[in-house]
Amino acid sequence: MYEHIKKEDRKLFDLIGEERARQHEGLELIPSENYTSSAVMEAMGSILTNKYSEGYAGKRYYNGNEFIDEIETLAMERAKKLFKVPHANVQPYSGSPANLAVYLATCSPGDTIMGLALPEGGHLTHGWKVSATGLFFKSVPYHVLADGRIDMDEVRELAKKHRPKLIWAGATAYSFKYDYPAFAEIADSVGAYLAVDIAHIAGLILAGAHPSPVPHAHIVTTTTHKTLRGPRGGMIMVTPKGIAKDAELPQKIDKGVFPGLQGGPHDHQTAAIAVALKEAGTPAFRAYGKQIVKNAKALAKALRGNGLTLVAGGTENHLILLDLVPVFGPSGGVFASDALEAAGMTANKNTIPKDPGSPFYPSGVRLGTPALTSRGMKEKEMEKIGAWISRAVTAVKDFRLPEGKEERVAYLASFKKSLAKNKELAKIRAEIKAFAKKYPLPSDR
Repeated sequence: MYEHIKKEDRKLFDLIGEERARQHEGLELIPSENYTSSAVMEAMGSILTNKYSEGYAGKRYYNGNEFIDEIETLAMERAKKLFKVPHANVQPYSGSPANLAVYLATCSPGDTIMGLALPEGGHLTHGWKVSATGLFFKSVPYHVLADGRIDMDEVRELAKKHRPKLIWAGATAYSFKYDYPAFAEIADSVGAYLAVDIAHIAGLILAGAHPSPVPHAHIVTTTTHKTLRGPRGGMIMVTPKGIAKDAELPQKIDKGVFPGLQGGPHDHQTAAIAVALKEAGTPAFRAYGKQIVKNAKALAKALRGNGLTLVAGGTENHLILLDLVPVFGPSGGVFASDALEAAGMTANKNTIPKDPGSPFYPSGVRLGTPALTSRGMKEKEMEKIGAWISRAVTAVKDFRLPEGKEERVAYLASFKKSLAKNKELAKIRAEIKAFAKKYPLPSDR
């Protein structure tokens, strides 16, 4: 593989090889990561990367786009058919630009918007204060209850009080299904647009493992690389309800993407999205999406059985939040995530609801099963992985984050050095390396 890179740039070739080995030999537990098929990779590396296609199909600012027009139209039609929507834009470079385009289509600077607070599972682009969406719009965040579920009574009260122009449903660290009818009732009651960000659960929706927001929302956005198992890209879809609210909404969305935020689309990415959408329409993909949820529930059970605490005690989708306060006190996510990596498992530190730590030093770890499921693992394998996670956390359970900011830097540097000498983590890593060899990546089959 990569013979031309090997010839032209040996340093880069070696780095790609090291990353390939890392993916093969370890377990990917980050819920927003996945593995694409060889066909998706081929499209991403195709000759299509040479073309510039500013504009839309049939309305380009450059010549020579007759075949690009067909490719983009193919991707759009597949998205419309799969998600049962009348309009789809497949040009967003990723999920964040897609969400920004929604603001351009529905809001003016200074308008009031609502979204789930970032520390409680929300996404930056749903109005968090450090994002452009929190700087240029009046953001009123809503929160979750003690059990981790969205406080729909609070959403209703805040909407009634502030009358937002746009309400977001969707999250980046939320382990429950969404009450789309309730969100729709609230949005309709104040005349707001309801935009649902399904970046994490798009594949689950297509598999029938999670309800679809399309009958309830005006706009649906998604990335294409998480449970959808495509390239890193984004899509925006306008629903029948969205068009009923504003007949010009599809055109406003398109203008929000181009020329509002972007120049020419990435044609190789568009083609790869088309491939992924074709794959997502197969019976095999539907079985895959359902298995993701089965695996997540099995992993949650294994974690509980090994003495770990989960936010809300479990999951209803692909995602699990470990509450590490009982192990480390506040901010234990920094220890657990690094220990897991040293043991051959990639996860990410994450805030938990009402976190006693901070976003930079959170008390949780976010786990997911999409990538594991792509490798063919099932419930039995989740039992082993749950035990490995527990062993890795236990191996570093005596560490505590100092209260002083100056002390923390030196303490964490010392902690990371200790990981290389930790015999238990090295033992787990060797076990995982042998285990992972039995489960090839989809692109190697």
